[in-house]
Amino acid sequence: MDRTGKAEAIKTLEGVIADSGSVIVARYTGLTVAEMTKFRGVLREQGASAKVIKNRLFKKALDGKGGDVADAMFVDQTVIAYAEDPVAAAKGASEFAKGNDKLVIVGGIMGDEILDAASVEALSKMPSREELIATVVARLMGQASQIAQRINAPGQGLAGAINVIGEQAAA
Repeated sequence: MDRTGKAEAIKTLEGVIADSGSVIVARYTGLTVAEMTKFRGVLREQGASAKVIKNRLFKKALDGKGGDVADAMFVDQTVIAYAEDPVAAAKGASEFAKGNDKLVIVGGIMGDEILDAASVEALSKMPSREELIATVVARLMGQASQIAQRINAPGQGLAGAINVIGEQAAA
């Protein structure tokens, strides 16, 4: 790769770091092409992407962020999983790593924070953005229906009382 190609690759990686909610770092030594394709498919289902990177270029894209801890993550054959949703990449990578010992999650980057493997596992167990939105909407809808029921209750009680009086008068 020539100098301009490296500069473009670094710019691309800087964009990935800036635009992603989280970047999960893993070693993929020994994965076959078919297994890597399956890994990408699992990530795609979660709304995430994967990219095999050159360690030196990614370290330059980090521009010193994370210090030695971040530098230690980038050895051997490295793949990153990333997504706009901070949880999606962690979920996809953890899900695939459970079924395949060749993919080892090393850590991750979330904003200015450097995550270790345990933190990535904890992040993967959190609900995704869509799940959180669905929960909030469901709770709001439940509250709205309760408010409507409480507003209508006095009128329904009054209508029932008038109906009973009308039936008694007719009898």
